Amino acid sequence: MVRRGSCAGACVVACVLAVAPAPSAAFLSSPRLAKVGASRSNGAREATRTGAMHMSGLPADFDPLSPSMDHLSMIDQASKGRSQPSMIGGAGGVTEDRNTDLDGARVGPPPDLPSLLLHNRIVYLGMPLVPAVTELIIAELLYLNYESASKPVYMYINTPGTSTPDGRAIGFETEAFAISDCMNYIKPPVYTIGVGQAFGLGAMLLASGEKGHRSALPNASIMLHQPRSMARGQASDIAIKAKEVMANRKTATQMLSEACGKPYDEVLEDSSRTFYMSPDDAVEYGLIDKVLRSSKKDDVVAPAFLDALSMGSKTNRQSLYED
Repeated sequence: MVRRGSCAGACVVACVLAVAPAPSAAFLSSPRLAKVGASRSNGAREATRTGAMHMSGLPADFDPLSPSMDHLSMIDQASKGRSQPSMIGGAGGVTEDRNTDLDGARVGPPPDLPSLLLHNRIVYLGMPLVPAVTELIIAELLYLNYESASKPVYMYINTPGTSTPDGRAIGFETEAFAISDCMNYIKPPVYTIGVGQAFGLGAMLLASGEKGHRSALPNASIMLHQPRSMARGQASDIAIKAKEVMANRKTATQMLSEACGKPYDEVLEDSSRTFYMSPDDAVEYGLIDKVLRSSKKDDVVAPAFLDALSMGSKTNRQSLYED
């Protein structure tokens, strides 16, 4: 019993000692020193708070509980790029500004290459005529049609058509028909340029461009051949497929005959077997109008952001000379 009571008394003494304030030196009890210490402590806390607000991109007087705080306005400013630079890597990281000043011109991230080509009204067909490629080409043609109905569209063609050079069918003739119909449907003229190869129905697309503006580079290769298809299944299904292939052959020959200005029977006979042509031979055949030996005339408009950069650099140089 005595041991238990002594423990209780010890606990009471320990609690009293813990709660009791520690004695302070006499020179620290001065009211003037206490006032100075309090002001410095408040200043340190305010500086810490201001630094944290600056690092987080928030204003110094930010109060999330204030009824006057317009959170929707802050979100709208952030979405429009007027907010503070974002932080990378948390506190103490490197600031990232998506829009920077370069030679006096305000520019953002550089656009991708397809966007630059589309900005200059350039459509590049550099793959076999499969559904995904046809979808992209038609989408670009329709977009350029609604962007401007008078400015020409430059289509560069470098495609094996609907089959590989060894004769294996990889696409459908209807893909080329869809692109050709879209070229004739839109209002702006389509200038075609043969690059590398234009085989099969790729040659037909090359010839379907605007008359007088169908061209090819000096070392391009142009080739005509019949539609190719691999049919499987029952004999009746193969017969139906063969009938469809013959119908596509007739359509392709008719379109090529109209584009080249040659009789239907002559084009049919020439394309009955593989028929290669050089660019000069294609000019004589009527498939293209000219061979591009060099590009001395700049018909392509420079991208807008490059114009802004050049104008900004010129303005800065002039200001330096004036100063």
